[in-house]
Amino acid sequence: MEFCPRNTRFNSTYPPPLPGSSIVLRDYQEECIQSVLKYLDEGHRRLGISLATGAGKTVIFTQLISRVPSRTAKATKTMIIVHRRELVEQAAKHCRLAYPDLSVEIEMGQNVATGLGDIIIASVQTLARGRIGRFDPAEFKLILVDEAHHIVARSYREALGHFGLNEPSSSAPVLVGVSATFSRFDGLKLGAAIDHIVYHKDYVDMIGEKWLADAVFTTVKSEANLSQVKKDKFGDFALGSLSEAVNTVNTNNITVRAWMANAAGRKSTLVFCVDIEHTKQLTATFREHGVDARYITSNTHKDTRAKQIEAFKEQEFPVLLNCGLFTEGTDIPNIDCVVLARPTRSRNLLIQMIGRGLRLFFGKKDCHIIDMVASLATGVLSTPTLFGLDPDEVLNKSTVKEMREERQKSSQPTPPPYNENSLDEDVQLQFTKYDSIYDLLGDTRYERHIRSVSKNSWVRVGDGKYILSDTNGWLSLEKEAEMFVVRYVMKFKDPITEKPQFTRPRQIASGPDLETAVRAGDTFASSKFEEHFIASWKPWRQSPATATQIQMLNKSRIKTGNVPPEGLTRGQAADIITKLKFGGKKRYDRLLSQHRKSQQKNQELAELRTRTDVKVGPLAG
Repeated sequence: MEFCPRNTRFNSTYPPPLPGSSIVLRDYQEECIQSVLKYLDEGHRRLGISLATGAGKTVIFTQLISRVPSRTAKATKTMIIVHRRELVEQAAKHCRLAYPDLSVEIEMGQNVATGLGDIIIASVQTLARGRIGRFDPAEFKLILVDEAHHIVARSYREALGHFGLNEPSSSAPVLVGVSATFSRFDGLKLGAAIDHIVYHKDYVDMIGEKWLADAVFTTVKSEANLSQVKKDKFGDFALGSLSEAVNTVNTNNITVRAWMANAAGRKSTLVFCVDIEHTKQLTATFREHGVDARYITSNTHKDTRAKQIEAFKEQEFPVLLNCGLFTEGTDIPNIDCVVLARPTRSRNLLIQMIGRGLRLFFGKKDCHIIDMVASLATGVLSTPTLFGLDPDEVLNKSTVKEMREERQKSSQPTPPPYNENSLDEDVQLQFTKYDSIYDLLGDTRYERHIRSVSKNSWVRVGDGKYILSDTNGWLSLEKEAEMFVVRYVMKFKDPITEKPQFTRPRQIASGPDLETAVRAGDTFASSKFEEHFIASWKPWRQSPATATQIQMLNKSRIKTGNVPPEGLTRGQAADIITKLKFGGKKRYDRLLSQHRKSQQKNQELAELRTRTDVKVGPLAG
C-alpha cells in the first residue's frame, strides 16, 4: 500500500459529472475522482481514498457510480458495503436523490434485495450471514466500501473474496474504499485489501482551506488511573475494565467542571463515554450541576434515539452523551464542542471522535475539543499526539494553526536554545539528573510512553530516535519532517572473513505519528526478530546484570568510574549498551558541553551585574 500525491490530470476518456445534476463538486472532490480514474486507466483496481470526516465522501461515492465504466456489457451494477444501519440508510438516501432513474435496493436484516437493482446498499454483517451468495460477481462493475479501515476484518474479506477482490485481478470489479482514518492498529495489514491510497486530504488541510470548521483544543488531566486496565484483542482498552477506572465520582465531577469552565456557553456539546453505565452516570453528574444533559446508547429505542438527535440538532438542549454511536458516519453539523471522556489507545478512534465537531454550520465559529487525558504511561493517545507534539503537552484553547506552527518549530534541524530545565523538546528533566553518563543512559522516562504502546523494548538513543535490536540486526524509528520513519538493518556474516557485516538501512514503514510507526515496526519485527530478545516483558530482563554486561560497560571509554553491579538488571544493562552503541556518549558529551557553556554565560552575566551595580554610599577612592 502506498500514499499517492495529489493528481490533477483530468482524463477525458471517462464520463463527466452527472448531466443536469444540481451537485456542484468542490475542487478537491473533482480532484479526488480524477485521481481514482487515473489509477483505473493505469490498470489498478483496488484503490483507497483517505478523506477527512466532513469532506463529502458520499458525494464522491455517488459520482463514481456513474463515472466508473462497465468492464463488460453485463457488469453494470454497483454495491456499497457499510457496517452500520445509519450508514446504510444514509447511502440509500443519497443514491436515490442522485440517480432517480436507477433502482436502489437495500440488503440488511429484514430488507432483502431482489438482486435486480442497479445499486445495492448492503450491511456487511448481513452479507456475512450467507446472503452474499445471492449476488452474481459478473454483474458488478464497482464495489464501494465505506469506513474502509475495517476492510481487513473477516466479514469484509469474505464479502470481497466473493467478488474476487482478495487479490489483485483484472477480471474482478473495481474496489474503492473510503475512510477518514486509513490506518490499522497493527500498522501494516491494509495492504492485504487495498493496493494504493490514491488521494489523501486530512482534517488539518480541510480546516486550513475552510472546508471544515476551525477547532480549539484543551487538555484536562482527568486523574483516572488506567494502570490496571486490561487491553482488548485489538490493543485498545477493554471497555468493561476501562469503565471501572473512568466511571468514578471524582473523574465525572472533574469532567463536568472542565466543561463548565471551558464550554458552558456552547450550544451543542457531544460527549463520548466508555459504556452505557458511564454514559448514565456522567449524564447524572451534568444534571446535578444544573445542565440539561441527555443521553442515547445502543439500548435506546430507535424512535427515541431519532427524536433525541433531532431535538439536539434543533439545539433544544446543550449536552448529548453517547457511547459508541457517533464515532462514524453521523452528520450533526451544529456540534460546537466535543468532550472526550473515553480514553483510547487508537488514533483512528481519536480522529473519528474529534471529526464529529468539525462540520460547518451557520453561526458556528469553531468547535472546542476538551480532551480528558488520563495517564499517558498507559499508552493513552491525546490530541497533542495527532499534531506531532509531545504527549505531555498541555493545551489551553490552542488552535490547529498554533499547534501546526509548534510542530513545525520542533521539526527544525537547529536545536532550541539551551535551558537547564528543558534538555530537549520531548521530555522535561533537570540537568542534575545527569551527573554521569550512566544517569543519562539509564534514564527511561520517555521509554515509558513508547513501551506502553509497544510490547517490545524500544530504546531511546537520541532526540526523537529509537532502536529495537536483536542478534540479527535492528530497527530504527526516527521523526523526519512530518513523518515517523522505520528502517531495517540486517546483520550477516561475510562469507570469506566471517566477520559481521550490515546491510544498508532499508525503509520498511512510515506513519504520521509515533504510535502508528511503532506498531508497523512491531509487526515487521515479529517476522524478523526473536521475541526472546526484543519483548520487554520477558523475565530475563528483571534478573541481575551479567558479569559480561558489567565488563562490557566498564570497558567503554568513559571517564566516570566503574559501573556498580548492584541494582542493575539485565534489561537495564542491555538498554544502556544499546544506547552506547547508537550514540549515547555523543549525546551526553553534547549536553554536558551545553551545560558548561550555560554555566559560563551565567557566571559572566553575574560578574557584569556586579560591575554595573549602583549603590548608595561613598565611592571607593
